[in-house]
Amino acid sequence: MRTTLTLEDHLAAQLQAAGRKQKLPFKQVVNDALRKGLESLGEPRKAKPFRIKPVSMGVKPGIDYDKLNQLLDEMEAEHTVSKTKDKR
Repeated sequence: MRTTLTLEDHLAAQLQAAGRKQKLPFKQVVNDALRKGLESLGEPRKAKPFRIKPVSMGVKPGIDYDKLNQLLDEMEAEHTVSKTKDKR
């Protein structure tokens, strides 16, 4: 089928460069690119499986992980109090 197609300049340049590199006519490079693009449109992308890699935090035995937020809050409160005292 013969048709008129308006390409963006940068796309036309890429297609022409691919044609020169592969030593193929422009028409064939355009058809190959369109074919590959249309094939990929019909296939949903396969998501890479999400994996969690456990890492040792190096926390000493006996520390309760559930109370770490409480410890951080207490440390922040102490820091705030010491800053307030330093300003006086």
